[in-house]
Formats: sequence, C-alpha cells, structure tokens
Amino acid sequence: MTSQATTGSRLVRIFPILLILPAVALVTFLVIFPLIWALGLSFYSYNVIRGGAPIFIGVENYYRLLNSLDVWRRFVLTGQFVFYAVSIEFLIGFGLAHLFYNQFRGRRLAITLVTTPLLVAPVAVGIFHRYLFDATFGIYSYIAQLITGQPVKILSQYPMFAIVFMDVWQWSPFMMLFILAGLEAIPKHMLESSEIDRLSMLAKFRYVIWPTIRPLVALALLFRTMDAFRTFDTIFTLTEGGPGTATEVLSIQIYRIAFQFFRTGEAAALAFIFLVIIVLLTNIYLRLARRE
Repeated sequence: MTSQATTGSRLVRIFPILLILPAVALVTFLVIFPLIWALGLSFYSYNVIRGGAPIFIGVENYYRLLNSLDVWRRFVLTGQFVFYAVSIEFLIGFGLAHLFYNQFRGRRLAITLVTTPLLVAPVAVGIFHRYLFDATFGIYSYIAQLITGQPVKILSQYPMFAIVFMDVWQWSPFMMLFILAGLEAIPKHMLESSEIDRLSMLAKFRYVIWPTIRPLVALALLFRTMDAFRTFDTIFTLTEGGPGTATEVLSIQIYRIAFQFFRTGEAAALAFIFLVIIVLLTNIYLRLARRE
C-alpha cells in the first residue's frame, strides 16, 4: 500500500509537467531555437546567395553597426515615428472612449464602425492609403489642395505625416477599447459620490477616473509602443521606405540588409541590437509606471 501511494503521489506531481511538455517543446522549437540560432549567426559573416560556410568574425558586425551614422539615423527616425503615432493615438483614443462611454442611440453600431480598421490586414491598409494619398486622384491630396490652393504631393512632400496618419487611422481604436474598458470598470457609487460632493471635472478625473483607468492605459501604451517599433508591412507597402530614406524605419533597414543586400549575419546583429533597445525601453517604461 505504501509503494502504491508513493507511486500515485509521484504521478500526481508529474502529471502537470507532462501536460505542459508539448507547449514547452513547441515554444522551444518555434521561438527559443531560432533566437539562439540568429544570435549565433550575428557573430559570423554569411551571405545567403553565395552559400558556403559562415566565417566567424566575432563582434565585428556589432562594431560596424554601432559606429554607423546611417543606423543611428534609422533609430532616430523610428523613435520619431513611434512618439508621434502613439501620442496621437492615445489622445484620439481617449477622446473616443469618453464619447462612447455615454449612452446614446446607435452606440454599439458606432463602436463597431470605429473599430473596423483593426480588422483590416496591415498590407491592405498600406495599399488602401497609397491610393488615398495619390497625387493625381487621391482624396487626401484633393482635400489638401482645397485647403492650400495648390497641388500637394503628400507622399513625397510629407512622408512622415503620411505614415503616422495611416498608423493612427488603424490603431487609435485599439487605444479606445482599452480606455473604454477602464471607464466601464469605474464603480458607479464612486461617480455618484463625486457628483454629490460636487467635485469639479478636473478633480473628478484626477481622484476618481484616472486611478481606475491608469493600469489599462499603461498596458495599452506598452503594447502599442512595442508594436509601433516593429512596424514594417504598412510602411513598406505605402512608401517602401521612401522617398529616399525619409520613412526607412529600422525594421525596413533590417529587411533591406537581409533580403536585398543578403548580409545575413549583419542583419541578425542589427535585429538583436534593436531587440535589446526595445527591451531596455520597455523596462524603463514599466519602472516609471510602477513608481507612479
């Protein structure tokens, strides 16, 4: 009986491990192994087209990239795009959330229509806006011409505005949903108490609304910032990084190095530099949010 009980207790302890083994194996095969392989490849000089054995060069790829002005210009450009896009998305999402927090006829239909851009594939969004920004028959160019009184080629004259506008169009509803969920979670009795105490709108927001929605706002900003840093498909479809290198964010530069210039080891090194910077920024952001 004692041996049977011991065997049964061992099975009870082992059974949860057996259940998660397939998931661990899948994550290891699809995520961890490719990351380790790419990290190792970043220390080699390797060209996919030439083939042949990779040549070990140590940290030369990292040294060359970190001392390249072009790479740092792409970092600055990527940071500008992320800052403009996420800031505007937060403001628009905040306004839309407060609008839809109030009950009115057709509210559900309006929320459905506003969140429609989230359902569109990123490549389709880029193609769609490429036609809208077209200098000949694009509706946005036509509106800009009506405002300024002269032809405006938005994609060539204001490329940063174009990619930020496109990103804001697609992802502002994402911010809105998070903030709206936070507003819906505010206890009704707290709002009623603030009305009874005759708090001003500013005091009501500061002491009642903001403490409740702050965690969701922080989560939305974190998710959106990380996603904006790695944006590739929409920008590449709209401008292909042009005109020149005006919209060549870091993800597009990694693509060019890997699949146009075929410097695979260098592309892997740049991708890991990018990854480390994103992780550091994320940790700083989380520390600031936790301290607040």
